[in-house]
Amino acid sequence: MGNTSITARIASFAAARHRSFPDEALVVARLSLMDWAAVSLAGLAEPVAGMVRHLVAEEAGAAQATALGLPTKVPARAAALANGTLSHALDYDDTHFAYVGHPSVAVFPAALAMAERQGASGAAFVEAALLGMEAACRIGHWLGTAHYNQGFHQTATSGAFGATVAAGRLLKLDHGQMRHALGIVATRASGLKSQFGTMGKPFNAGMAAANGVEAALLAAQGFISRPDGIECGQGFAQTHAGECVNLDASLSGLGEAFWFSNVQHKFHACCHGTHAVLDALIQLRARPGFVLSDVQHVSLRVNPRWLLVCDVKAPATGLEAKFSYSLTSAMALAGVDTASLDVFSGETCARPDLLDVRDRVQVAGDAAISDTAAHVRLSFADGTSTEAESDLDLPMSLAARHARIIAKVRALLASDAADAVLALDGHISTQSTAEIAAALARHARVA
Repeated sequence: MGNTSITARIASFAAARHRSFPDEALVVARLSLMDWAAVSLAGLAEPVAGMVRHLVAEEAGAAQATALGLPTKVPARAAALANGTLSHALDYDDTHFAYVGHPSVAVFPAALAMAERQGASGAAFVEAALLGMEAACRIGHWLGTAHYNQGFHQTATSGAFGATVAAGRLLKLDHGQMRHALGIVATRASGLKSQFGTMGKPFNAGMAAANGVEAALLAAQGFISRPDGIECGQGFAQTHAGECVNLDASLSGLGEAFWFSNVQHKFHACCHGTHAVLDALIQLRARPGFVLSDVQHVSLRVNPRWLLVCDVKAPATGLEAKFSYSLTSAMALAGVDTASLDVFSGETCARPDLLDVRDRVQVAGDAAISDTAAHVRLSFADGTSTEAESDLDLPMSLAARHARIIAKVRALLASDAADAVLALDGHISTQSTAEIAAALARHARVA
């Protein structure tokens, strides 16, 4: 089947009325919901979250959906914008390496806003979000590394398509309407990697969520767009450096196998591209006899695509530090807890002991290393060396993942808020989305 059919095939996947969901995919979606809710509540005090909340509050409008941190409801599109930005403000949310994007922060805010607007059940909300996140993974994979390497932020671009699918599902769009919705968002999707390290990066996630809601609402009214807007001549893929890899490979098993189940949750509070390096360095630091002062040189090898994302050589702010191989490596070797939000600060960037190690770190790209892996080598003063490898794609059991997410939620939030987030797992099948949103809103404390 040719590349001209991606919009139609995704629309069929999204609009099919009767669909079964693999148990594992639903379990992972609920884990990601808890993860998303925790990083959202923990990020409420971030300046970018406050600025977008202020914008939304000033504009006001129909009371349709909850924007965390605001006392009254706002239009669904506005809630998606605010919650999407908020949830990516800490850059501590999940990542999928089939397309190197953050699915939850683009799709959950759109799905939550639309589900609340429509009075949908919690189960319908999670199922719609799962469909949207799966669509983002598949479209992102098809757009390929060329799209990402050109400078487009897949969280925002592919994420907008996923947000549209989720919102459209909750609006019960038919196949034709879903195609038009995807065509509408094809002309709205945007987001640049040049914004990394600034407030623009989390705003990209908010834009994706809001654009998805907007596109679905317009399509529901009969708005006509290019029904092949992703793949047509001068369409999204052609104008945004889409690699357009084999479509059958990108959509293999669509509707039966859910790629989203392989999503990676973050357990370090920095860019996911640094995590394999950090895990490998922590392994080396834990070896008997390790003494940091004996380390003369730190050599890192990573996939070349990460050099344009995570290689800030001399970060001056906590936000820049999250994208710095050299500083995060120094932190890991010095025993700094990179799972803690507080350590990513200007003070950490200026610590003399960390700067000394930072300047001994060398990073090189190696195309033979996958997106999820890293190789590290420590060279010592006595002429010896030691090395380690790590790959985030190695299997982790659902039980182990669940335990790590519970620990993360409790580390991020006060006990009552953590309890509310962890209760989402059991409440999805029994509560409405309005009840779920209200439960989160009660713990949305802005300092």
